[in-house]
Order: sequence, then C-alpha cells, then structure tokens
Amino acid sequence: MAGRGILTTVDGRAVRIGNREFMAENGVENIKEAEKRAAGMSEQGMTALYMAVDGAMAAVLGIADRMRDETPGVVSELTDRGLAVIMLTGDNEVTARAVASSAGISGVIAQVMPDRKAEEIEKLQQKGLKVAMVGDGINDAPALARADIGMAMGSGIDVAVESGDVVLMKSDLRAMLTAFDLSLATMRNIKQNLFWAFAFNTIGIPIAAGVLHIFGGPTLNPMIAGTAMALSSVTVVSNALRLRFFSGR
Repeated sequence: MAGRGILTTVDGRAVRIGNREFMAENGVENIKEAEKRAAGMSEQGMTALYMAVDGAMAAVLGIADRMRDETPGVVSELTDRGLAVIMLTGDNEVTARAVASSAGISGVIAQVMPDRKAEEIEKLQQKGLKVAMVGDGINDAPALARADIGMAMGSGIDVAVESGDVVLMKSDLRAMLTAFDLSLATMRNIKQNLFWAFAFNTIGIPIAAGVLHIFGGPTLNPMIAGTAMALSSVTVVSNALRLRFFSGR
C-alpha cells in the first residue's frame, strides 16, 4: 500500500506492517500503547513501524539508516556557500528533525508521501528558488526530474539515475561538492573565453579596417590579421583545455 505499509498472510494469519495511519484505517486495536513506544523511537531518530497480527497490535519496530560519515561536513560546507539545505522525507516530523539535527540541517519537510515529493520541489520553485535535488531511490525520480538540477547518486536505481541531470559516480556525498566546483570552474572558463574573444576582435577589427591609417598610422597586413585571428582561437581553446586539470574531491 503506497505510503502506508504492507499486508500479507503468514500461516493463515493477517499481518500488517506500516505507519500509524495504516493501522488506524484498518481498525487495529491497542494503538495508543504502541504510540508511546513509537514516540521514544522517533526522538532517537528512528522510524517507527507498527506491526499488527489479526487486527491486534503485536510490535513496534524501530528502523534507522546509518548516517554517512561525510554528511555533517558536506552540509556545513554547503551552508557556508550560502545554500539552504532542506531534508525532504516521508518520515514523521519528530524523527526527521532528530536526524536533521545530527546532520546540521535546519530545514525539514517531513511526512511527504512518495508521489508528493515533486510537488514540494515545485512549491520551493514557486517561491523563486533554484532547487537542486539529490536522491537515489525510485521515490525520488519525479522530484529529480522536476528540480532545476537533479543530482542522482550513481549507486541508486536506474530510474533515479535516468531522471537526474547529473549523476554522481561515487557513492559519496562529497561528489556533490565536486559537481558544484566543476560547474563554477566551467562557467568561469566560459566567461574568460568570451572576454578574450571580444578583446581580440574589439582591438583587431578596427585596426584591420584601417583606423590607425586614418590618423597616419600603418595598415594591418592581411597575413598578420590572419595570424592574430588564429592566436585568438588558440588562446580560447588553450584556456578551455585547462579544465582537463580540474581535480575532484
């Protein structure tokens, strides 16, 4: 049941595992007692899954992903660059904020159904924000496609990888910083090339047209003009080739 849980039969007994809403919708008994245990798990950053057997609460399972070692450092550097980091998750608010706090993330959008992540991305864009989405699961694919920049982890499933604009080949969040650094280096290189191209033409074309000759100066030999144009191309291409020496993290 998308965004709710699973229902199966084990040895003739109906077993449900999922969130609280899934249990309530199916009239499971003794949810109140289970909620107390679930609250404690959420405060520890775990996602609480309720388990019911034949319509009666049987257990509460606390599940948590181990945070990547590099996560706090990456979040800190992104924040230092002036980027707002937001955690978009289907976990409940308490669990999400506990995990976000340990990672140094201040913005949290929690309890988002799998098919609503793209809508949350769109809401941010409607505020005039440029949004980069990083994800690796099938639930992330629509959001990756909707974001201004979709960054898919190379270790993720194929549909997520195909939905992203950028694929991070390493299963390491620091690759995201490398992607940002490379994009900045590329844009800087393009601006430098445009500057030199315009500089060569701004100086060379008037001289070739005989501006200096009007004031008693020399004319420009066509061979020298051709050489100058060739040097312009060599300069721009050489500058672009400097990106070959870009080193990632």
